[in-house]
Amino acid sequence: MMLGKVIGSVVPCEIYEGLSGVPMLLVQPLDKAGNPKGKALVAADATRMAGPGELIYYEGGREAAMALDPSFVPVDHAIIGIVDGVHRETTESAS
Repeated sequence: MMLGKVIGSVVPCEIYEGLSGVPMLLVQPLDKAGNPKGKALVAADATRMAGPGELIYYEGGREAAMALDPSFVPVDHAIIGIVDGVHRETTESAS
């Protein structure tokens, strides 16, 4: 699973039969420190609850296609859940 932040929404012109009612959101991938990593991507919102500004976790590839109902719809990324909080352990060097 990968961490990301919802930065917008996408309105498709045509909707595949199995994706009716599934929001398409613009997601900025984040690295382990929570910093932007790479280009934004479009993800189908399997939770149907994520919105702009929310921290989410998502899957890509086959796992993304399996996350939606019906499964194996044509998506590359799917939002699996909303992150309530992140705890990062820091290691301090003894200098």
